[in-house]
Amino acid sequence: MTKQVQQLDRVIIRFAGDSGDGMQLTGDRFTAGTAEFGNDLSTLPNFPAEIRAPAGTLPGVSSFQLHFADHDILTPGDAPNVLVAMNPAALKANLGDLPRGADIIANTDEFTKRNLQKVGYAASPLEDDSLSEWRVHAVPLTSLTVKALEDFDLSKKDAERSKNMFALGLLSWLYHRPTEHTITFLEQKFAKKPEIAKANIAAFQAGWNYGETTESFSVSYEVKPASLAPGVYRNISGNQALAYGLIAAGVQSGLPLFLGSYPITPASDILHELSKHKKFGIRTFQAEDEIAGVGAALGAAFGGALGVTTTSGPGVALKAETVGLAVTTELPLIVVDVQRAGPSTGMPTKTEQTDLLMAMFGRNGESPVPIVAPMSPSDCFDAAIEAARIAVKYRTPVMLLSDGYLANGSEPWRLPEVSDLPDISQEFLTEPNGADGAYLPYKRDTETLARPWAIPGTAGLEHRIGGIEKADGTGNISYDPDNHDLMVRTRAAKIAGIDVPPLEVDDPDGDAKVLVIGWGSTYGPIAAAVRRIRRTGGKVAQAHLRHLNPLPANTGEILKRYDKVLLPEINLGQLALLLRARYLVDVISYNRVRGLPFKAEELAGVIQDVIESD
Repeated sequence: MTKQVQQLDRVIIRFAGDSGDGMQLTGDRFTAGTAEFGNDLSTLPNFPAEIRAPAGTLPGVSSFQLHFADHDILTPGDAPNVLVAMNPAALKANLGDLPRGADIIANTDEFTKRNLQKVGYAASPLEDDSLSEWRVHAVPLTSLTVKALEDFDLSKKDAERSKNMFALGLLSWLYHRPTEHTITFLEQKFAKKPEIAKANIAAFQAGWNYGETTESFSVSYEVKPASLAPGVYRNISGNQALAYGLIAAGVQSGLPLFLGSYPITPASDILHELSKHKKFGIRTFQAEDEIAGVGAALGAAFGGALGVTTTSGPGVALKAETVGLAVTTELPLIVVDVQRAGPSTGMPTKTEQTDLLMAMFGRNGESPVPIVAPMSPSDCFDAAIEAARIAVKYRTPVMLLSDGYLANGSEPWRLPEVSDLPDISQEFLTEPNGADGAYLPYKRDTETLARPWAIPGTAGLEHRIGGIEKADGTGNISYDPDNHDLMVRTRAAKIAGIDVPPLEVDDPDGDAKVLVIGWGSTYGPIAAAVRRIRRTGGKVAQAHLRHLNPLPANTGEILKRYDKVLLPEINLGQLALLLRARYLVDVISYNRVRGLPFKAEELAGVIQDVIESD
């Protein structure tokens, strides 16, 4: 039959099913095909914290949302145009996000009486007209997959596991996605199990053929490639980008990179990725706990390496004492905090921005540290290099605040030219720096206030190290009150004097009365909301902070330039507290702590209300 092809400018698809249904893999493979095709894209994986929640239950639902378009986009999208529901739990958990008229592709084989009862359905919603406001495509995905694989030497249970590949094939046909990338991936993934590889490929191709031949889908859709700046692109997640940024920082600094880390969601993938790149001089150490991880990283920094430790919120709490030790010993150390919902264990797989105040003040004594926050998955690459630049140049620990949304989400990344990367190399001291031929480990650079960095074992540069206060210049242990006052103020002045670029404001006409400011992962939703307001004729300015300590020197002037300042945060107002205290500006907070990123439509409504308020 001849099928119509309809052109679309963008689509939002959400794959949802049990945590054992392979939804993350399905979404990842669809994303890879979309990236290969050349669309702009943004993703939002969302999965349960339990390793294996009870099958078919609401807590066990795993989903993967992909927004792709023929133009520049900033978020994974507010509401799906298509929901692929592998079971009743997936339908019920996600139906509330689905706009009326959206498509639902439901795996009818899983809508059994038992599965319906698990999630509180008295009758099948596929049969009682409760879904009449949506376009429902009832597809027996499981049985079609088993039928397609009946010639393979597989048990029925093993054959059923390929139903996600059948669904992927169907969606690939529906949206004209390339197939070669997925076939190659399956051949490589199951290279040691060729029968499994062939079965998954057969299921994928059967899904594609089903779309081509069935009368259930009379229309397929095409989203043309986006117009992107020339260059080589790849799809990249925030954790991958951060790992690559750390590798680049090691190369550009001329230092061996050492990662001391304890596995923790959602930061573990940085450890996994860095462990693959030993050819760049990377050394990874999976420690027995968080304290050992940061201690090893600081020891590596003392020995002349670029020391890095990665963790999430609870791990930062455990690392606090050693970060304070890095402050007083004045050694470069990068502390990556991939923030997640808390407190305590909280919601390990959900995102928040609730560690800012801990990064600022979560150590004993006066122990300020610089804080850098990336704004998108690909920006994690540049943020990692910037954190390394500051750490090495100023001899200080640096907090890098990513979060679960950035870490797991992905977008196209234009590979930079190596020649465009900054040179962040610093020289070790090799000769005594005192007037009498002595070594003064705390004699400071007059510009940066950084103390010299000497590799242990360098002849004539032996010196004490440790957490007890040091005397200015000599580094001898000192309990002198005046010296302590001097050292505390000097360390604070060093951080306050870090060179950070000025805050830039996007205010096209220069006459907006309202400024929306943000930090970290809120950039995409805020920028998308600002676009919506401007399309309707509204005037609003936007600024985004990458450096949170020290803040750009012009921050106060910009805040006072506008009548109203709106600050959305995925916390209860932590940056707002800091801005109000420092600049005496009545910042308007908008806060949510749902473990999910903001929606652009939601923020657009908030911005409009602020514009219209007296």
